[in-house]
Amino acid sequence: MNALEYMDIFEHLESNVRSYSRSFPTIFQRAYNATLEDALGKPYIDFFAGAGALNYGSNNPILKQKILDYIAGDNIIHALDMATVAKADFLDAFERYILRPRHLRYKVQFTGPTGTNAVEAALKIARKVTGRQTMLAFTQAFHGMTLGAMAATANHQYRHAAGILPPGGCFMPFEGYLGDNIDTTQYLEQMIEDPGSGIDMPAAIIVETVQGEGGVNVASIQWLRNLQAICQRHHILLIVDDIQMGCGRTGEFFSFEEAGIQPDIITLSKSISGYGLPMSIVLMRPELDQWQPGEHTGTFRGNNLAFVAGATAIQHYWSNNHFSTTIQRKAQYLRESLIQMIAEPISASPIKIRGRGMIQALHCPQDGLAQAVCREAFDRGLIIETSGSRNHVIKCMPPLTITESELDSGLNRLADSLHACLARK
Repeated sequence: MNALEYMDIFEHLESNVRSYSRSFPTIFQRAYNATLEDALGKPYIDFFAGAGALNYGSNNPILKQKILDYIAGDNIIHALDMATVAKADFLDAFERYILRPRHLRYKVQFTGPTGTNAVEAALKIARKVTGRQTMLAFTQAFHGMTLGAMAATANHQYRHAAGILPPGGCFMPFEGYLGDNIDTTQYLEQMIEDPGSGIDMPAAIIVETVQGEGGVNVASIQWLRNLQAICQRHHILLIVDDIQMGCGRTGEFFSFEEAGIQPDIITLSKSISGYGLPMSIVLMRPELDQWQPGEHTGTFRGNNLAFVAGATAIQHYWSNNHFSTTIQRKAQYLRESLIQMIAEPISASPIKIRGRGMIQALHCPQDGLAQAVCREAFDRGLIIETSGSRNHVIKCMPPLTITESELDSGLNRLADSLHACLARK
C-alpha cells in the first residue's frame, strides 16, 4: 500500500477520537533515538518523545538488546501480579539506585499499564487511609482520562467528554494563576481552615511540579515546600504526579528532588518502563499501604518486558550522576537557544519562555500562533506539540538522550517555523 492507502485505512476504521495522527499526518515506520522516519523515508526530529514515554529515545540499543535476549530465552512475558525474576530485578534496581541514594522509603504498587491507572490507585488509597473523600487539585492540572482521575483534571474539554460531572474533586489556583505576586498556597490554606469555605477537609492534594499538558506551568521550590508544610499541618496526604515530569525530565530522577520534599504518594508511568512499553506504578509510604489483597487489580500490571527495560534503564542511566549532569547541560543549552530565538527582531511578539530541565516551552499569547508554528514545524520535519487550555504553548520535550546534532537540527527547524509564521501575521 502507498501512503494514501494507509491513511485511508485510519480514516475509515479508526475512531474519530484519534488525535496525534491529525497533528502529524504521515505514516511513521522507523525510529532511532530522537529521529523518526515515515514510510516514504522522510526523517523528523522528535521534540515530543511519546508525550514523555521515550525519555531514553526510540529503540535505545542498550534496552533493546536486553528485551531481545529476554524474549529469546522464552522468559515470562505476562504474569498479572505473580512473582517473576524480571519483577524482582526491577524492584531491586529501583531500590538500589533510586530510593536508597535519596533516602526514600516507599512501597511499590504495580497498577494497570497507563498513568491514569496509577492516579486512580493513588486517589483510592488516599481515601481509604484517611476516610475522607475530597481531593484537591489545581487549575490547569492534567491527571488522566478515567473518571476518578478526571475529577482532578481541570481541562473543560476532557471533563465535558465524560458525560457526567466527575465527583470528588475541588480545584485551587496553581502558582501564578492569580498573578506573579500572589502566594496561592496562602489562599489554599485559608480555604482549608475556614469552616465556611465550602471545602471539606481533603484526603489528599495532588500536584504536578510542572504542569506539562496545562501549559508548562512551573511550581517554584518555595511554593512546593509551602504546599508540603500545609499538608503536614493539616494531616493531608501529598500526592506528586510525576508521570510526565519524572524519570529525569527536569534533571533529577524525581521532579520534586530540588525542592527537598518527600511526598506521601508518587505516581510514575510513561518512561518508567524505559522503552515506551506500558507500565505504571504508585509509590507510597509503607504505613499507607493498607490495601487488602486484590482490592486494586489489573490484567496488565505484570508487563515483564517493561520490568526488564525499566531495570536496565535505571542501572545504566541512574547508577551515578553522569546522566543527570548531561540532562542539565542540554537543558541549559535548550533554554538559551529559545531565549536567543525570541530575542531576534522578527520575534517582537511578546512570547515568553517557561520550563524546567528538558521541558521548555514558548508561551504564545497570539491566538493560533502556537498551533500554526507546530504545523509549520511538522512540514519542516520537526515533531512538536502544543499544550495549555487554549493550545497557546509550544512544548519542547525531546528525548533526554538526544544528540547535539539532533537538538540543533530541531531548534533550527523550530526557529525557522516560528519566524515564518510571525512574518505572515
